Amino acid sequence: MVVSHVSRFLSIAVLAAILAVPVPSFAVPRKGKPAPPLQVVTTSGQKVTLANYRGYVLVLEFFATWCEGCTESLPHLINYNKQYGKQGLQILGLNPGVRGDTLDVVRQFMREKQINFPVALVDDDLLLDYGISPIPAIFIIDRKGVLVQKFVGFNPEIKKEIDATLRSLLAQ
Repeated sequence: MVVSHVSRFLSIAVLAAILAVPVPSFAVPRKGKPAPPLQVVTTSGQKVTLANYRGYVLVLEFFATWCEGCTESLPHLINYNKQYGKQGLQILGLNPGVRGDTLDVVRQFMREKQINFPVALVDDDLLLDYGISPIPAIFIIDRKGVLVQKFVGFNPEIKKEIDATLRSLLAQ
């Protein structure tokens, strides 16, 4: 009986000690707050930072060539770029370069899908900064660099919300 109480006490003490240790937390981007910084190089070799997009409405899409939801969203992003590009919209595709998405594979995918906006391969740090899991993940950032919306996945309802958000931001 004494062994049982000691064992239970030790289990509780170990659990308390584990819970007391600080766990590193990652800042997940929040609506109404500045978007996390980004510094990438596009597939064409252009260095890009968030500051390059100051004054524009920016859509970031984290995608992969093998992702079904991503291939559903891409035609809409291509259309947004055609439709709203002259009104101050910019789009940047961000690929984590996993599961065989090498630079050459992404470039080929861009040609096949006729992607009309820049794309960059990104590292794990940027994925963590933006709290990416799963993809597609779409972020809409206003002209001042503030995160307005984040969407995970893609479907007709998300498309409607993106449409409304873009029209609203571009009218400002």
